[in-house]
Amino acid sequence: MIRSMTGFGRCRETVDGLDITVEIKSVNSRYLDCSAKVSRAYGYLEERIKPYLMGKGISRGKVDVWISIEVMDSGNVEITTDDGYIKGYLEALYTLRDKYGLRDDISVMTVARNPEIFQVKKPEEDIERDWARVLTVLEKATDAFLNVRTREGESLARDLRAKMDHIRETTNRIEQLSEADISSYRERLAERIRDALKDNQITPDETRLLTECAIHADKVAVDEEMVRLRTHFDSFEEILAGQDPVGRKLDFLMQEMNREINTTGSKCSDAQIARLVVDVKCELEKIREQIQNLE
Repeated sequence: MIRSMTGFGRCRETVDGLDITVEIKSVNSRYLDCSAKVSRAYGYLEERIKPYLMGKGISRGKVDVWISIEVMDSGNVEITTDDGYIKGYLEALYTLRDKYGLRDDISVMTVARNPEIFQVKKPEEDIERDWARVLTVLEKATDAFLNVRTREGESLARDLRAKMDHIRETTNRIEQLSEADISSYRERLAERIRDALKDNQITPDETRLLTECAIHADKVAVDEEMVRLRTHFDSFEEILAGQDPVGRKLDFLMQEMNREINTTGSKCSDAQIARLVVDVKCELEKIREQIQNLE
């Protein structure tokens, strides 16, 4: 399956009195770099996010997950006061007032500004219960996130296939021109050798001459490079058609294709072939850049 490494997904729902919002976004990265942030009171759920995403097939990209959890129904939360603390606190305030002659502005609101006087009792943490609640929303956000990555991946795949078709056509043209160039190369080389021998009044051995010319001509032949390139073209399509992540495999395959086309360029002396080789190298570079966006 072809997926882009960039994507975004969001879902917000109320589950068992909790207002849960999940946002997931990702950008390119060589490996999977997952960062999860959950509302402080539920921070113990953060360690479950990355394994969940990996289980959904996410293997590359810098993925950031934000999960906001707000309690809508506070009926299970009990707020009481620490009477012992309040008594000592008030006595300290009175002493401060009397000792230094301060204005007496002690009131309920001024005292309530001290959070230490309150005790908040919440239901005991139930990790499995809380994870099940968050998972309900996380699954939908993840589905939306993966849908975006898949759509972008399919668009990239169409572009890659179009570029590869152009490369196939160009390499076929290179192969045709190379065959014609090798034939004329033998003739040109043989003629130059005959002229050189003639100037030195040496009679050439035609059989030996033709054999040596053929050997040198074979050295500039690109048959092997073309065969390997066609094999790489087939591998390219097989990788795109597979179900595994394709980014790293295609990146390696581009290196192999570049190696073959560079060798082809170094062997050929024909100007037209040289231009076609440059054209192929430019297309391969475009493909390589696009591949950096694939998972």
